[in-house]
Parts: sequence; C-alpha cells; structure tokens
Amino acid sequence: MPTFQYEALDGTGRSKRGVVTADSARRARMELRRLKLTPIAITAASEGKLGAGGKTKEPRVPSGQLPAVTRQLSVLLKAGTPLEEALGAIALQAEKPQVRARLLGVRERVTEGRRFADALSEDPKSFPELYRAVAAAGERSGDLGPVLDRLATMLEKNRSMRSKAVGSLIYPMALVVFAGGVVTALMTMVVPRIVAQFEAFNAELPLITQIVIGVSEFIGAYGLFILLGFLLAGVGFWQGMRNPAFKREFDKRALGAPVIGKLLRGLDGARFARTLSTLVAGGAPLLDSLSGARRTVMNAFMSDRLDGAVTQVREGASLAAAFKRANVLPPMMVHMVAAGERAGELPLLLDKSAEQLEEEFDTASTVTLRLLEPTIIFFMGGVVAAIVVSIMLPMLQLNRLAAG
Repeated sequence: MPTFQYEALDGTGRSKRGVVTADSARRARMELRRLKLTPIAITAASEGKLGAGGKTKEPRVPSGQLPAVTRQLSVLLKAGTPLEEALGAIALQAEKPQVRARLLGVRERVTEGRRFADALSEDPKSFPELYRAVAAAGERSGDLGPVLDRLATMLEKNRSMRSKAVGSLIYPMALVVFAGGVVTALMTMVVPRIVAQFEAFNAELPLITQIVIGVSEFIGAYGLFILLGFLLAGVGFWQGMRNPAFKREFDKRALGAPVIGKLLRGLDGARFARTLSTLVAGGAPLLDSLSGARRTVMNAFMSDRLDGAVTQVREGASLAAAFKRANVLPPMMVHMVAAGERAGELPLLLDKSAEQLEEEFDTASTVTLRLLEPTIIFFMGGVVAAIVVSIMLPMLQLNRLAAG
C-alpha cells in the first residue's frame, strides 16, 4: 500500500508531521481528518531506496528495534488498549519513518478486519515467520499481550546472546591481527636494515640470527603470495559454507572441538530452549513449536538432529526421549525437559534451562578470553624477543671483535 508523508494541524493548531498509508492521496486526507487533523501538505513517500540494478528496496522495521516495538505493544495491550489504537500510538511515537510506515500499514490492515498475524504476514521482511507464528498463537489463546511480552523477552535475549558471541570473537581476532602486523613490520622493515649492516663485516652470524634472516627473506619474497593464499582460502571456505553438506560436516566437527564445541552447543541450546518455551507458552501446538524453534538453531548438524527429534515426537515419543536420542543438546537441558513434561511446566523449565545455558556461556566465554589474551601476548612477546636477541647477539660479537 502507498505511503504518504504529511504535515497537518491538530485541534490546538499545532503542526504535526508523520506518515500515513492509504490507497491514494485523497484517502490519506480522509484518514487524517478521521484522526482530527487538518492536512496542510501530503506527498507520496518513496516505498524504498533504489538498490543495485535499479531494484526497489522495501523499508522495514530494523531487527534491532523489533524487541522494543513488541514490548511497547504488549504493555498497551495488557493495559486494555485496543490493538489498532496500540499500533497507532506506537507508530506515531516512532522516530524512524520506515518504522512508522510499517506499523501504520499493519494498523490499517487490522482496522480493515484482518487478524493481527495475517496483517503481519504482508510485511515478512519486518516480521519474520517465527514472530508471526508466536503472534498467531497469542491470538488463538486470547492472551496476545502476555504472549507478546514473552516474545519481546525472547527477542532481547537472543539478540543479547548473538552480540556476546560476536563480541567474544572480535577481541581475540583483533589481537591476533595486531600481533601479526607488528611481527610482519619487524620482519620486513627492521630486520633487513640490520642485516645489511652485518653483511658488511662478513662475520659468521649466530643460528638464531640466521633463522630470523631466513624468515624475513621468505616473507619479503613470498609475503604477497601468502596473503593471497589466505584470501583465497577464506573465499573458498565461505563458498563451502554455502554448500549444505560441507556446512553440516564442518558444524559437526565444530561441536566436537574442545571448548568451542561446548560454547556453540550452549549458545544454540539456549536459543532453541527460549524459542520453544515462548511458542509453547503462547499456545502453539508442540510439533509446530518444535519446527519453529529448530529454525533458530544456527548449527546445521544440530538442526538436522533436532529435525529427527521432531519426527520422533510426531510418532509418539516423549520430548525428553527424542532430545536424548538426538544427542546434541546439553544433558542438563534434557533432564529439565523431562522434569517439565512430568510436572506439566514445560515452558517454565525451558526458560530456566535457557537462563542457565546463557549463564554458562557468559562464564565460559569470559574464562576463555582471559586465557586466550595472555596466550596471544606471550606468543607475540616470544617472537619479538627472538627478533631482538637475533639482532643483539651479532652486535655483541662485533663489539668484542672491535675491542680485541
């Protein structure tokens, strides 16, 4: 539906600016008058910016703002505000025009009599399939406000875990790149100049000096080829990860790796548990909840094994038994699921499992970083010390020869 930017006056004569969706400019003016606003100017807003090849890029609600929008909507609904009014209120206070446009579009479709989940389905880029599934479950159960509150919590937790995982990788990678840059600079800029001075004396150099000189000459001669090799390997790996069979095998080996495997298992396990809890608590059928939660798992091997667990549950197996046979989720989570099934408190114990896995991930990633940092610094210091020693030994020999 077209989007229009408007400038209008309210009942007190104050100027207001915003975005409204309507079939035409005339309909947009009628909508503004219905809202007791006097239109001053209405201009058609671009539905998006032109991307590569002249294709239109649809505006959407940024994923970073979706948790806040969902939380605000749940608060208004739990306070008794009708859905269309709640959507309009959130849209009018949104700072970004694309957010206003998307929310007003949803409100327009709800006002026309469509269900909330159906209204969201026409904007799949802003509201993913899992989001729409939770909203549909909330509508069916008649508790849309509380369900959206759980959905907002899930989105916030998943985003927080993803940010922590990325942050855990950035620091050691930056440290490795910095250390590699320092060593490369020493080998290519400092060592050759010192070597040129030693060669003038035709003195026999110590073994460590000869090794450092050899490495320096190798980097100087083949450094670009080495860099090109790393780049090609990176491109090849990226292309390989787009192949389902390669990705599945790589993810399987990653799960079996020491330290990293446990971190990956806990990260995906927490995301899966919290999503499953949100869907089940919202009233979605268990099989649909399992299928939806499985799609949030990033590890391809885990996802395939959980797909098999869904099949087993469909055939009559208990959830805990299916998870145990899948053998990819943390054992603690499997025991919690079994206890939740027995007590009839599956969503609650799934939430507790997710919280515990998140805490374990935070602790393990912090400890790993604290151990990795001194290891990298120690290695870098050892290399620099070797370079310094390789330079100082010949200088001491030359000083002794000069003194003798």
